[in-house]
Amino acid sequence: MHSREEAVRLADELGGRIHVALRDDGLDAELVVELACLLYDKGLRTPAVQEVLERATAHLTARDLARLGEDLLRDSGFEPTFALEPGLWTELEQALKRVARDVRATGIPGMLRLVVPDWDDSDQAWVEFRGVHHGNGIRPVAGRDPQGALASVADAAQEVIMEMIWGVWPVCSVHGLGLRAELEDEMVVWRCAGAGTHDVALVGELSSERRE
Repeated sequence: MHSREEAVRLADELGGRIHVALRDDGLDAELVVELACLLYDKGLRTPAVQEVLERATAHLTARDLARLGEDLLRDSGFEPTFALEPGLWTELEQALKRVARDVRATGIPGMLRLVVPDWDDSDQAWVEFRGVHHGNGIRPVAGRDPQGALASVADAAQEVIMEMIWGVWPVCSVHGLGLRAELEDEMVVWRCAGAGTHDVALVGELSSERRE
């Protein structure tokens, strides 16, 4: 039996290897069996774990392995890191560029940057403003979807900007209320709670603000 810390480390390591193998279409049955055994030892008795342990390895097709590998990753709570999927970081950076346009459009001086602080071993990205990061980090999986990435980055940027300027940002010019980044209909908008709520602009387009 592994210690809890060792089991977590092994699950993450196996999850990473299976993730890469699935991505590259080269998943080996031994990896699937090893992760299933580890999850079983941890007390997880999911259908995927049971199927892997009950079926003969030789009878598992490539399609079976891919399906079971994906199910085991889900069961173990595995999430890819930026190192495994650099595209996740790239997506967050693209989102940050859009938010930075709003910062410039509203006349707030300062540089936004995406960083992973040395003290943070959770592999989360943080939005840095004027050399400071504040609030909550952004998990790599946020970069899987462009609009989800934009919503996460806008929230994080808003938090650190307001901390640094000691004020509300951005602000609705009609109602004088702070805006919130909201994801709706696959678009991320800056929304005001005034007059029963209304959308001010798409995130990244505050310079073309529309009044309602």
